[in-house]
Amino acid sequence: MPFNPRMAVLAAALLSNCVPAFAGPVQDARLQGALQTALALNRILNPFTIKVEVEGTRARLDGEVENAVERDLAEQVALATRGIDQVDNQLRVNAQLVERPLELRAYAQRLEDATLAAVIRARLLWSRTTEKAAIEVQSSEGVVTLRGKVDSAEAKALAGMLASSTDGVHLVNNLVSLDSAAMAKARETPVGAPSGPQPSDSWVVDKIQTSYRFSRNLDGLNIKVASEQGMVRLSGEVVSSEQKTIAVEIARQIVGVRGVDADLLRVATKVQG
Repeated sequence: MPFNPRMAVLAAALLSNCVPAFAGPVQDARLQGALQTALALNRILNPFTIKVEVEGTRARLDGEVENAVERDLAEQVALATRGIDQVDNQLRVNAQLVERPLELRAYAQRLEDATLAAVIRARLLWSRTTEKAAIEVQSSEGVVTLRGKVDSAEAKALAGMLASSTDGVHLVNNLVSLDSAAMAKARETPVGAPSGPQPSDSWVVDKIQTSYRFSRNLDGLNIKVASEQGMVRLSGEVVSSEQKTIAVEIARQIVGVRGVDADLLRVATKVQG
């Protein structure tokens, strides 16, 4: 059959009309699922039943919350969801919801504890000092308990520091013990010697930035991170010299970091008014 340009144009037009009709509901469902998940993972909004509907880039919220603060927060969570530009906030304020069901509060706390423990485990895994340490992490209402054995006092101290500096942690019980046999073996390896292949620079940058976001002591959004073959450069602004020191130390202990240059990381000057 000979090629017909007019038929090709017609077919392309038909396909362009059909694809959005198919993609629209699928995209709406994906955005709705993403927003529903974000609301469920929020420690403040989790106890409330919030119904979500998405059409295009517009989300509709329906249900009840306890106060106007939670109503506004739900709208901000929706607007922060990528793909949603407008929110029809139909949430109603019901002060009688102050006595939330015990099972809902318990579920929210379990979710928060599980998330907190996972964050600390990740930070331990990213550190060259604790990446291979068998450290168990448990969290109960923001009280974190560390157990296990490590091959150096430095590893125990760093594990405690990473846990205590994680946003959301109120208290750390560092029950990690020192393994004498492992300590003797560790002394045979030069300090700082690489234990595996050099990770990519993008991996190093991602882990440093994520560690900054997890830390209660830093505003990671104001710190820019770059890496070239493991040589890390920090730039941006922090509010104090103590924060600069913390930023450097967090970066220095990440797996794959060979050095940290923080000359361009400025300490903000106070304006006298």
